[in-house]
Amino acid sequence: MRHACALAWGLLLLAPAPGVARGAQPRAEADIGDGVVVLRTEGPSELLVRGGSFVMGSDVPAVIGAYELCALEPRREQCLQNMFADELSAHRVTLSDYWLDRTEVPNRAYRRCVEAGACPAPSSAGALTWTRRDDEPATLVSWSEAATYCRWAGRRLPTEAEWERAAVGWTHRRYPWGDVWNPMLCNHGRYAFGTASLDDGDGFAELAPVGSFPAGRTPEGIDDLAGNVEEWVADWYTPGYLEGEQHDPRGPDSGDHRVVRGGSFQSGRAWLRAAARDHDIPSARRAWRGFRCARDAAR
Repeated sequence: MRHACALAWGLLLLAPAPGVARGAQPRAEADIGDGVVVLRTEGPSELLVRGGSFVMGSDVPAVIGAYELCALEPRREQCLQNMFADELSAHRVTLSDYWLDRTEVPNRAYRRCVEAGACPAPSSAGALTWTRRDDEPATLVSWSEAATYCRWAGRRLPTEAEWERAAVGWTHRRYPWGDVWNPMLCNHGRYAFGTASLDDGDGFAELAPVGSFPAGRTPEGIDDLAGNVEEWVADWYTPGYLEGEQHDPRGPDSGDHRVVRGGSFQSGRAWLRAAARDHDIPSARRAWRGFRCARDAAR
């Protein structure tokens, strides 16, 4: 019981996952509560994702399975059998090596770009509320503002294929951590109306600090690819994928919407799958959307 342990001090060290890492941060933060000290190291800022061939997208049984997950949500009557059809068709993609941010870009990092005069400050309603926490992901950022930050930082937005490769791995995982849904491994919500979409059962009703779910990271050590905030990626959106094998795909040359991946703190389990897709107009700024950066490994 908690009160029986009030005089005991525990120490928990959350080290970065094994793998090729770069930009490790020595700073540690301590949280004190219930008589326990928890030390968190930031870990590497980016990880090397090895290239190779993987299966991107979903086949028909996987899309049917996503619909069945939707049918478990409170808003089940709104589930449509074709609502995940834009994940079709499963196809083989070969990627070169690339570096990917371990977490979403946090407010403190985006603020440095603003202070340097390279990025605009978030100007949407509620921006002061949503951007005041240094360790929470930067939100209320349009696609072009996210791309501007990544360029300023010497990087770029990841392609949709790079994002999915990091999330599904070589074994085509259903979720970034594996094939079985676990509501304690990501900051998620429900497919429901209004505030009923929020679920604090994972410890957070809305935004969480980046890297808050180390048990939900990928085997390669990448955090937050499911939930917390959904993420802009580089590609223009088109329903479905081209069939046939592709090498380092960059998506369509033009479009009206940009691709969004990963689901957010208000997303149900079907939208937190590694293959799930969404999209929005590039100028949109959402309180539940952020981004991470990537770069070519050859540099």
